[in-house]
Amino acid sequence: MAPKKQPTEQAQTATASKTTPAVKKSTRKTEDRSKRRRSRHETFSVYIYKVLKQVHGDTGISKKSMAIMNSFINDIFEKISLEASKLVRYNKKHTLSAREVQSAVKLLLPGELAKHAIIEGAKAVNKFASGQQ
Repeated sequence: MAPKKQPTEQAQTATASKTTPAVKKSTRKTEDRSKRRRSRHETFSVYIYKVLKQVHGDTGISKKSMAIMNSFINDIFEKISLEASKLVRYNKKHTLSAREVQSAVKLLLPGELAKHAIIEGAKAVNKFASGQQ
């Protein structure tokens, strides 16, 4: 009987790499980035600033004033959406359309302000609808 040959070093590493998965080195920076991801706070500040520059190009706004305006817009949005959803329920419908939002604006905002808001809203809806085609 012939003596058994010892596997060479190259053969041993080849079989070891096939059977054991490669261990990935992870750096600490990639782990820290995923852990330290800050939560995003959505605000209307960009849009408030754009409108301010359209109306008064040379005027700025402070951080505190921006926070107040953002709070105001969130409050109005909540009131209009609540009133519009009530109108949908009163009419026993399932879809919130532009008509309910327009009626909610008429109910919530006083006189001239409501008229301007409705005109601007209609413009926005038409612009959106024309972009869909």
